[in-house]
Amino acid sequence: IEFDYCCCQAAFALEELGIESIMVNSNPETVSTDYDTSDYLFFEPLTTEDVLNICDRMDPDGVIVQFGGQTPLNLARGLEAAGVNIIGTSPDMIDAAEDRERFQAILEKLDLRQPPNGIATNTEAARSAAERIGFPVLVRPSYVLGGRAMEICYDQTSLVRYMTEAVDVSPDKPVLIDKFLE
Repeated sequence: IEFDYCCCQAAFALEELGIESIMVNSNPETVSTDYDTSDYLFFEPLTTEDVLNICDRMDPDGVIVQFGGQTPLNLARGLEAAGVNIIGTSPDMIDAAEDRERFQAILEKLDLRQPPNGIATNTEAARSAAERIGFPVLVRPSYVLGGRAMEICYDQTSLVRYMTEAVDVSPDKPVLIDKFLE
């Protein structure tokens, strides 16, 4: 719901600026697919290929990916590589927000605080990080900003269950563990 709301508000803001907008969405049950929300509406899968086809047809000044959740964020690099102008948050800054080490370096450079946290590539590392941080912890896959597969674990049992059942974890796909602030 929040991503749909953001997309609508972006379209309305563009309209106020006199800029035509194109909405791409594969879910006809959302408010953003109302015909009055944007100037053009495409019911298409949110894939790089489909968005590039729309760009070829419509020749937009650029594409805004930051309002629709994780799926459009994942398209940013491919669209940029194909020559599409990404308006707003750049693919590099999206990556910096999704990459825990890059994000942490930015926060440290800006002297901003963040809750105690850790990165785990296996269940034992997750258990160790959670013990160091203290329960409850918020666990989620890395490279996900949209909230997918996010869970609050209140003890070792729920953490182990999450690590073994809820996510695919490996050195290439670490899990982020943050102190959950109640």
